[in-house]
Amino acid sequence: MPRGRSTFTKRQKEQTRQQRQRDKAERRSQRKQEKPTPGSVDEMAELHEHAAAQAALFNLGTEESRSGEESTSGSENEIEP
Repeated sequence: MPRGRSTFTKRQKEQTRQQRQRDKAERRSQRKQEKPTPGSVDEMAELHEHAAAQAALFNLGTEESRSGEESTSGSENEIEP
């Protein structure tokens, strides 16, 4: 029994779709294999160190402002009595 034109085009479309899926999966697996690079690990460590230094500076500034507030509040109590 001969197949019609529409059946042939449907089969071609399905085959091209499957081929695209295979190509996509292959590209995905290649990216996964290339992903772990030693340089990026060093960059991340450097970024973490920089973030820690910034956090330390931020916390240091906060502590200084608190100690200044405490000293002014103590002097106000001395003036009132």
